[in-house]
Amino acid sequence: MPSTSDTTAVEAETLVERHGALGRIRLNRPKALNSLTLKMVRDIEVALDDFEQNPAVAAVLVTGEGERGLCAGGDIRAIYDGGKAGSDAPTTFWREEYTLNARIGHYPKPYVVVMDGIVMGGGVGISVYGSHRIVTERTRFAMPETGIGFFPDIGASWFLTRQKNELGTYVALTGEPLGAADAILVGLADTFVPSDRLPELIEALTNLPAGSNSDVVSALVRNFSEKPPAGALEPQLAAINRLFAFDTVEDIVEAVRQGDGPFAEKLLSVLSAKSPLSLKVTLRLLRLGRRTARLEDCLEHEFAATAAVLRSHDFYEGVRAAVIDKDRNPQWRPARLADVTGAEVAAYFQPSAHPLFAEPTKGESRT
Repeated sequence: MPSTSDTTAVEAETLVERHGALGRIRLNRPKALNSLTLKMVRDIEVALDDFEQNPAVAAVLVTGEGERGLCAGGDIRAIYDGGKAGSDAPTTFWREEYTLNARIGHYPKPYVVVMDGIVMGGGVGISVYGSHRIVTERTRFAMPETGIGFFPDIGASWFLTRQKNELGTYVALTGEPLGAADAILVGLADTFVPSDRLPELIEALTNLPAGSNSDVVSALVRNFSEKPPAGALEPQLAAINRLFAFDTVEDIVEAVRQGDGPFAEKLLSVLSAKSPLSLKVTLRLLRLGRRTARLEDCLEHEFAATAAVLRSHDFYEGVRAAVIDKDRNPQWRPARLADVTGAEVAAYFQPSAHPLFAEPTKGESRT
């Protein structure tokens, strides 16, 4: 388990501790908004192994150091550099990150995560599968990948397709940030706790009685919960369901174009700025995910699609515009939805030669 001694804690990317019956995992790259590195993914895996095997640990708590956010995602600059260099590092990162996501989704002990501040991409992946997902008035939750020539991953084609509405489609295609109430509405968080009560909540969790179960943790968290400030999406739910119900991006954009009022106008502007290829790949992944029965299969589809990401123009151009040159002016190729070919989209849906998970046993279906 990563050391937390005084001599190494400052440099450690992941701080792992145990306080009585609580195992703590603290992401410790605050200057980088706690963006995930491969080492951090491996640290979390080791910590979860140790906490699961230790009968004295009743629950796990995941937080981010600093006051700006839990985690802004994977280290996109490292993926960009590795992809440019032809390194295996990006694929290794995604492989281990996605298997960690699945692991969290099946973790046998209460997994409490404080989604305070910025929570994006890979930060969502270590949060959304938790058993107790806490948001605050500072939460800014987003899956902005279509704006960098990528697609919402870490199982987004699973957790954004479990709703009986089109909120997940809206979140994935637009990349618009969600506050606390909206994250709860979409089903990506459970409980609102004001940020000024977090120290008291964490202190209470560190004093969990030995042998505490999920019901005990739920009751403790409820003691600190409040009704969140009103969100932006609920008043627009009917419009979102109408506009995003189509199975092609062209139909969605046309419906938005025919809409009226500020909401439709903003949507058209937002969608027009995204990579056309990314929008098409994302919608196809979502519709595939809606018909898929297992989280692991959605992760498998997404992992296979990352191979095409590393060969694409739009990913490198999107990261250049957002992270490297920061001119916010990506030149997508193709530049128009109408020019995206079926072959370009199909390249993202070729099965991986080295899948993430073992094939299902005989009698177990794989959708």
